[in-house]
Amino acid sequence: MEFDSQEMRSVAAIGQPKRSDLVAEEIKRLITAKNLLPGDRLPRESELQSLFAVSKSTMREALKALEVQGLIKISTGPGGGGMVVEVPLDRTFQLMQNYLFFKEVRIEDIYQVRKLLEPELIASAVPHLTEAHFAALEHNIQCCDPMAEHVEDPLAQRQEEISFHDILAAACPNSFLRFSCEMINQMIRQLTVFDNEMPPQEQEKFGVSNTQFHKQILQAARNRDVERVRTLMSDHMHDCMRSVTRMHGKLKGRLILDSEMSRRTVARKARRVGRKKAES
Repeated sequence: MEFDSQEMRSVAAIGQPKRSDLVAEEIKRLITAKNLLPGDRLPRESELQSLFAVSKSTMREALKALEVQGLIKISTGPGGGGMVVEVPLDRTFQLMQNYLFFKEVRIEDIYQVRKLLEPELIASAVPHLTEAHFAALEHNIQCCDPMAEHVEDPLAQRQEEISFHDILAAACPNSFLRFSCEMINQMIRQLTVFDNEMPPQEQEKFGVSNTQFHKQILQAARNRDVERVRTLMSDHMHDCMRSVTRMHGKLKGRLILDSEMSRRTVARKARRVGRKKAES
């Protein structure tokens, strides 16, 4: 089959990046070259236009693309403009889940990775845990204890138990290991569903086991016993997998909407405020 010159030009154009995308890449290089950190402001829009010799519409499209990626935040008004921000975990989780939407990922696959990473994460975190971390871990255990009074939503307790692992992750000095475990925690918290017909006793049994492991892990961490916490966490992960399997847990593969991310952010802030009030 032969193409005429017009068709050849059309084929050649396919896959060519838009001008705004090229500008967005140059702004990334600018951020790197100037070593801009979260909170630092970009040059004014007019200055960027002049620097890259592009129109206002092209520049705004480039800035918007970077905002969607979570790299900058754009504000309007006299003192507005672009400001560098740290990419939120929620945004990264959304992009990852959109990617996995078309993949076959089972809850067993998640726990296979989790069983490998969590023991190493806590082993590296133990020397860096502070009294504030210990207090937060203790508070989480108390909130998630299924034997506590006024337990209204056992499933919500099981989801909040993931925060125990988030607290440990926050103390991990290996940023990539921390990120990997936080992403797994998000997947388990947001995407795991259980059989609706599962008896409440099974939820309670799962919670009791988690509470026991968390108490032992906390005590070993206070003792700075690295090998003990590594062993306990490995046993804990195996036990979790057995419980999730027994309760017919599975991942619900679906696209994450921006509106859902907003609700999660509000809910997370509310939980943080509640925990601070409880600790004060």
